[in-house]
Amino acid sequence: MQENSNRITELFNIKYPIIQGGMIWHSGWRLASAVSNCGGLGLIGSASMYPDILRENIQKCKKATSKPFGVNVALLYPNLEEIINIILEEEVKIVFTSAGNPKTFTETLQKEEIKVAHVVSSTKFAVKCEDAGVDAIVAEGFEAGGHNGRDETTTLCLIPNVKRNISKPLIAAGGIGLGSQMKAAMILGADGVQIGSRFAATQEASSHNNWKDKITELKEGDTQLTLKELAPVRMVKNNFYNELEKIYDEGRNAEALIASLGRARAKRGMFEGDMIEGELEIGQVSALIDEILPVEKVFENLIKEFNDTKNPVL
Repeated sequence: MQENSNRITELFNIKYPIIQGGMIWHSGWRLASAVSNCGGLGLIGSASMYPDILRENIQKCKKATSKPFGVNVALLYPNLEEIINIILEEEVKIVFTSAGNPKTFTETLQKEEIKVAHVVSSTKFAVKCEDAGVDAIVAEGFEAGGHNGRDETTTLCLIPNVKRNISKPLIAAGGIGLGSQMKAAMILGADGVQIGSRFAATQEASSHNNWKDKITELKEGDTQLTLKELAPVRMVKNNFYNELEKIYDEGRNAEALIASLGRARAKRGMFEGDMIEGELEIGQVSALIDEILPVEKVFENLIKEFNDTKNPVL
């Protein structure tokens, strides 16, 4: 990978156009600062943090890196006003928003000279992001882990379609964990990539070691997109997933689904290490992840794979 700047590296003042996903229960200050120190853009995942914990993570990240980093804000979670106020008070300069209306906080943040990117899963919503005035757009294919789009559009189809309909810098996400996949996304028209699952299986991720080990064992077909009635999410097939399937078999009772999710399932799985009854969110690219690595080694591999992948010639 060449160090020549492009629209993403210029926008965020980073060395490589690699953004780490702001994943719940994974993306604390250690992961975010490690990614930023390697030349990418680290993101603190605020959705799994109480406001005071978020402030602590921001302050620790500032001490751990002199490089740019940001905060991911999922707009479907509570305490949004308080979270935004903390971001403003702590003078965070980059915010990625998702799972909501991009107009909600973009203007407020940009008035404080904060760069705003928003995550979408369709061309329709990418256009709305551009209309909302965001600085960059993340287009996430259905291969991605965690909260996802209902249309099940793959990254391979989504990126070129979004590219021809917007003018803002474009970041590809979903199914990207190798340097060759990064190059493919950029050939399709992306200016950079956002990577989640590969960074979930790193030494610096704040998730439980049981979960990190589990990621390295996953094969093709071990994850499934479900819960479309609520908010679509890709997760590992385990006892909890089977419980959801039973609810579907009994008639797709939305209240029963909410009750099952309400038992702090995501924290129980990814943070506390319950691989049986916890909610385990990860992308399809997990089938390509064989070992837990330090972030520095992940970057080394990504850059080497990117450079070793030849552009095809017919």
